[in-house]
Amino acid sequence: MISRWLLRAFGFGYVGFLVGIPVVAVVWRALAPGFSSAWHSVDTPAGIHALELTLESAAIAVVLNTLFGVGVALILARHRFPGASVVEMLVDLPLSLSPVVVGLALTLFYSSRQGWIGGWLTARGIEVIFAFPGIVLASAFVSLPYVVREVLPVLQELGTDSERAAETLGAGPFTVFFRITLPAIRWGLAYGVLLTTARILGEFGAMSVVSGNIVGQTQTFTQFVSAYFTNYDPAGAYAGALVLGLISMFILAALSVTRSRGERFS
Repeated sequence: MISRWLLRAFGFGYVGFLVGIPVVAVVWRALAPGFSSAWHSVDTPAGIHALELTLESAAIAVVLNTLFGVGVALILARHRFPGASVVEMLVDLPLSLSPVVVGLALTLFYSSRQGWIGGWLTARGIEVIFAFPGIVLASAFVSLPYVVREVLPVLQELGTDSERAAETLGAGPFTVFFRITLPAIRWGLAYGVLLTTARILGEFGAMSVVSGNIVGQTQTFTQFVSAYFTNYDPAGAYAGALVLGLISMFILAALSVTRSRGERFS
């Protein structure tokens, strides 16, 4: 009994020291000058554009990674083939790479001056680096593994009995997926989407390389926050960090409420 309480105290203490205290400190420092002051720090044309740019790129990257993640998870869970381990390794690669390396790799490939295909794209009026497409690519790259890693274990645990039974009764592939598979993986998929979104909202390293950090054009919200900090305006930086934190907390709260209601009525 005592050891159980000690373990709980250690767990709560560790999380509180590592996460809770810094988060509370950010909230306190952001709101110390007053809510109005914090709001005006981010309610600027540059801040609103940076937030809109971040949310737009996140929306596109999340959709791309969701479609990719579900497809790859289905392939890995339902089919064994030579090279499957290589596919899994490539999916996990963004977790082991520094985001700065990701940005440099994208620049090497898509840069209009020295990129492998960047010159060809530029000649056809398509700019990738220092433009919106580069921001989307960087967002998708750094958040690639999360949907796959949340959905794949669920599919492996689910097995194929229900899907094969539906096929035996005459259901087509799309009917099987939307009636059998998707409802079974919905919470794994939801958490994968949540982690993907949170990862993109907080990305800085790759963005600092591929976006160009042009105020009002390609500056993302994390770069907007960093600009406040480097310009010796910590109050504005804390206010921007609070906005990102609130968005992530809202997404997590909405997911938790939706899941609890789904479990109650299931």
